[in-house]
Amino acid sequence: MGENLKEIGLAVIGCGVIARFRSEIARDYPGVKWLGLCDLREDFGSKLADDASADFFTTDMMELVNRPEVNAVMIVTEENRHFDPVKAAIDAGIKKLLIEKPLATEAAESAEILKLIQDNNIDASIGYTVRFNRRFLTVKERLQRGQIGDVHSVVTRAFMNRMVPIATVRKTNERHNMSPMVISGTHSLDMSLWFLEGKTPVSVYAQSVDKTLAEWGTKDSTFGVFTMDDGTIFSMNISWGLPEVWPGSVYGLEIGIVGSEGVIDIEDTHRDVIMATNNPVGHGYNPDGYEPGVERHVDFLESYPPGSYLDGQLWGANRDETLSWFNRITTGVPGPHAIAEEGHRNLLLTMAMDLSARTGEVVKLPNDLNDLIDRF
Repeated sequence: MGENLKEIGLAVIGCGVIARFRSEIARDYPGVKWLGLCDLREDFGSKLADDASADFFTTDMMELVNRPEVNAVMIVTEENRHFDPVKAAIDAGIKKLLIEKPLATEAAESAEILKLIQDNNIDASIGYTVRFNRRFLTVKERLQRGQIGDVHSVVTRAFMNRMVPIATVRKTNERHNMSPMVISGTHSLDMSLWFLEGKTPVSVYAQSVDKTLAEWGTKDSTFGVFTMDDGTIFSMNISWGLPEVWPGSVYGLEIGIVGSEGVIDIEDTHRDVIMATNNPVGHGYNPDGYEPGVERHVDFLESYPPGSYLDGQLWGANRDETLSWFNRITTGVPGPHAIAEEGHRNLLLTMAMDLSARTGEVVKLPNDLNDLIDRF
């Protein structure tokens, strides 16, 4: 992972919802000695800079990454705007990166980012926050101990409120890769492949439907089946077209893992803590400038993956992930972070699912997934 940092001079590029979480956590972390922020929207970014007591704010990312204080960078821009900030940070000699998922939304850009990271010996983690959900950490540990034997079947189902795709795709006209799998299904795909460590996908067949979200340039649902190199089958299904009044703020996951000696059945739907009220409960996914136009009166509490606020602090998976990354770059203690190679793999596999759905054919997955890029 390269040389550890004695103290952190942190640059955060992008000042949206997730950047707010990570910046406020950074503000309170003793090892962060300097905090700088960048966003193209001066009023928006200045507000976060004030709230997070940042040392510096600019609308010019080159000015930020070239500051002498900076030795670590978080890229927290929109999903299809990761390439330039990553390249800027690497060109500035920064060796410690945390990049929100996906690595990119264009396959060729993702491949180029990965090559830059590898060629420059960069310690790059990808923001797959769901890995830090404690129930999934427990599952990973049990699988590592072999408690259910050899896994041969995995079923994953993700239900999501349509607020997420609408709030995401409305920010760009470049929507051809803004699909449920590429943007959000990548979380549960990453999770499942993390559980299936050591098994390699060799083919995928998928289908999609767009009865609700076609006007936004995306699909409602994608269902697919992967076959792994040892015959294991993995069903990966996502629907992000549920109505705005659906009680889940963002994610509801169900994962079933069947092995030769047992089974692990995971319900992460958050239906165990439900609030119903005559008062509007607000919207769990509510980025700046997005207003769904409907009231929600029932909420699955804890269904917002980053976590929950109490007394002005975020508690949950995003906090754990951010603190673990700070520990990683200062002490070298590894955590369950996804790395750049996994982020690139995940993008190409989600795109392979979309390719299969578009062509109606099984997509054979080559040993080098980059061989698929020209087909995307």
